[in-house]
Amino acid sequence: MPINDWFKQRETRRYTVSTQGGGGDLPDGVWRACPECRKTLYQGEVARSLSVCPHCGHHFDLIARDRIDALVDPGSFEETEAALTSLDPLCFSAAKPYTESLSKARTTSGLTEAAVTGRATLNGHPIVIGALDFRFVGASMGSAVGEKVTRAFELAIVEGRGVVLVVASGGARMQEGMLSLMQMAKTAAAAERLARERLPYVSVLVNPTYGGVTASFAVLADVIFAEPGALIGFAGPRLVEQTIRRSLPKDFQSAESLVDHGMVDDVVVRGHLRERVGMTLGYLMPDDDSRRSAAKGVS
Repeated sequence: MPINDWFKQRETRRYTVSTQGGGGDLPDGVWRACPECRKTLYQGEVARSLSVCPHCGHHFDLIARDRIDALVDPGSFEETEAALTSLDPLCFSAAKPYTESLSKARTTSGLTEAAVTGRATLNGHPIVIGALDFRFVGASMGSAVGEKVTRAFELAIVEGRGVVLVVASGGARMQEGMLSLMQMAKTAAAAERLARERLPYVSVLVNPTYGGVTASFAVLADVIFAEPGALIGFAGPRLVEQTIRRSLPKDFQSAESLVDHGMVDDVVVRGHLRERVGMTLGYLMPDDDSRRSAAKGVS
């Protein structure tokens, strides 16, 4: 970057005061504080490590497109169903109208919906990949998200591809009522159809994954990976404690605990996810002749 452009960018940048680490005035967008080890981190260093703290290994949140780019072969991603978006069938309004929530989410995230899906390759294996973005109404599953996930499975069946989904969600989207709950059955049925075609499905659960998404397609994969420290469950810990009137273990609903209890197959650090998912696809993907035959049979 030319030095003049650097100074122009610096002049337009917002500044905030950080009390983590060394304190003082720190330029917003240059430094960030790790919530685990409390160290002040240079953003460039964090970006190079896939948004993982180089000191303690804390995994920061990633947006959907960055999660996809971190997994697939460079330049291979081709987005599908980009224009699909939710409507407001119930004319829902609580603290604010649902349409206002959708409009704000589209503006802040640059997405039309919480799910991003498309074709790609991973270590040369043809896949349909998707990721949920928590910036968009908590990555909740409304009718559009459910439809995009279902179409991802259907596309994989038609083209003989595996499916990889990176999942983070607050659950079903309450603003769509029963229509949102119906997506649980729809996405689960689509995952079952993929399984009948003997095509692999790998899910990666990241922090947080809750509610109707956990209770449907997220945990129906052939292999389930999770990022370190991810919280995964149906109801949140506070609600569970209030229901059973007992204190919960410290690691309740953590990815590490769920491995011990058999719900998750393995906890994989972000830097190794591409290798592990690619290796899994290598074991589970049908050979080229079988894939072409399956695609021909569906068409």
